[in-house]
Amino acid sequence: MENKCFKCKKTSHEKALVAIEKDREAKFVCVWCLPTLIHGAK
Repeated sequence: MENKCFKCKKTSHEKALVAIEKDREAKFVCVWCLPTLIHGAK
């Protein structure tokens, strides 16, 4: 199974991914979507 950003579904071939834990589950988020997790969606 290929890792994908849980927000935008981009793969590691498209964007750099960062491993996180959300809702007690391991997930990946891309560097493009990461700021929305830190600062909240606008």
